[in-house]
Amino acid sequence: MSAGFETAESFRKWRFTWEAVSHIPFLRLVVFAPHINPSILCKKLKVNLNLEAFQLTLSWIEENEVSLKVPVPRVLVDVETPVNFMLFEDHIEVKLVLLLPVDHPIVLNFGTALTLTEDEVCHEESLIVLDLQPLRIDSDVKSLSSMEGVHFHCKMCSTKLTKRLLSFTEMPSVNWRESADSWFGACCCSFGGISEKLVNRYANSFICKDGKCLLDTASVTVSKDDLEGCKFPDLDVNKIPENETENIRSSEEKVRCIHHQEEIVHANLHCEVPETFVDNSLCSSHDVCIMPPTENESAENIKLQNNQISFLNGFLGSVFMARSSSLSKEVEWMEFRCPKCSSLLGACPCNATNHVPLDGGVRLFKCCISTCLPVGGPTDTFRQYSLEKMFASQLVESAKDELLFRIAVRDLKTKSLMLQVVLLNPNSWCCAGYCFGPSNPVLKLDLLPVIKVQYADGSEATDDQLRIMEDWVSKNQADEVYMLKHQIGELIQSLKLAQGTFPPSYSSLHGVPLSYIRR
Repeated sequence: MSAGFETAESFRKWRFTWEAVSHIPFLRLVVFAPHINPSILCKKLKVNLNLEAFQLTLSWIEENEVSLKVPVPRVLVDVETPVNFMLFEDHIEVKLVLLLPVDHPIVLNFGTALTLTEDEVCHEESLIVLDLQPLRIDSDVKSLSSMEGVHFHCKMCSTKLTKRLLSFTEMPSVNWRESADSWFGACCCSFGGISEKLVNRYANSFICKDGKCLLDTASVTVSKDDLEGCKFPDLDVNKIPENETENIRSSEEKVRCIHHQEEIVHANLHCEVPETFVDNSLCSSHDVCIMPPTENESAENIKLQNNQISFLNGFLGSVFMARSSSLSKEVEWMEFRCPKCSSLLGACPCNATNHVPLDGGVRLFKCCISTCLPVGGPTDTFRQYSLEKMFASQLVESAKDELLFRIAVRDLKTKSLMLQVVLLNPNSWCCAGYCFGPSNPVLKLDLLPVIKVQYADGSEATDDQLRIMEDWVSKNQADEVYMLKHQIGELIQSLKLAQGTFPPSYSSLHGVPLSYIRR
């Protein structure tokens, strides 16, 4: 290498990545540069650890002495154990022994305690703890409810998106039906119709209303009337074709247990329903029992009940990572974008035939919005949300205790396979960057929680490659989820960028790309 090696641009060629695993007191560093073989180039390598400055220096003899500085994360290193390092064809590896694992509470607050005053420590620690904790919907509801009204803003351009919202309610879990059936039975006749009445009241409590915000794990649902600068087509009952109205009524009858409106509920909770008014063939554990409309009810009421049925059947919930059981051919999810910068903010469930919004609600993804200005400030309830963290959170939740968890991500609209992910380790920690020269100051560095994964990009795959990927899904019985195409593309780009923080020998396993996702 020429004498011009020691320039700022030359140092930037060298990258570093620190990696650790929860509950294991070891920290590994890899240092590499494109098209450079350290086993040949780095003669007489020396590694010096300076814990007072939290930096590690690597030096070797070439034409001249070459020196690189790498920032060390704020961890507790065992100084009595010698630093172990090795040279490989495409990287340098350094291993440090730790006194405590990287996820220990003492270690998590170690860096702030060293550099800040007492008051600053309390504030900084609260932000760090919040950023490192898993995403929790209950804390979101508590935080938003404690404010005197909230406006949502676009995270990209800071545009105000909503009017002042005052009411915040947590949406039910996706398996609420199984719990309800366990308590009250699966039919409207169980316990004298109590189940049916609770379901009806339950559905009414989650109708989109002005000033009300519904929260789930990944998104918030607001009424279209609370949005600013956005217009939606409204359903004109008089313009609905007669045959379409009949289709709506017909589809509702398929999910109802028809019974007499004037049935008598006895004190012993026994339900007496005339057989002429009950069609048991239409009642199953997977159907929602709704009272049929009378002849005097308007088409608008029919539409409302149809929307409630769709909600109860799980078709109008969060669409961030939807399962096949939550999809319906009669519901089409339309992308919702910022009226100013056109960045993706969420989605709106619409009628698949006429594209009219179904329930008047828009789902805004938490990773795309802010609850205050400036965006991402200390009081921003959604400051810790990102696309990667939301995806990783739901991936880990689905995996539970499985050693290897496989998931296939499909385009919500076309149902085509775009991404395959295999969860290898949900408890990893990582940080990466570029090395510094001997005269450059070293910045503070923190390890971040990540999940280690293998992935396969199907967005540009050939027909033959797609067939192989589909066979993989069937053979391994992989879980299947559906996401908006734009977000899948962002995930793929994020995985590719993370893969680039490792040398080639680290970036694949059995020929399949290795990467990580922030959790």
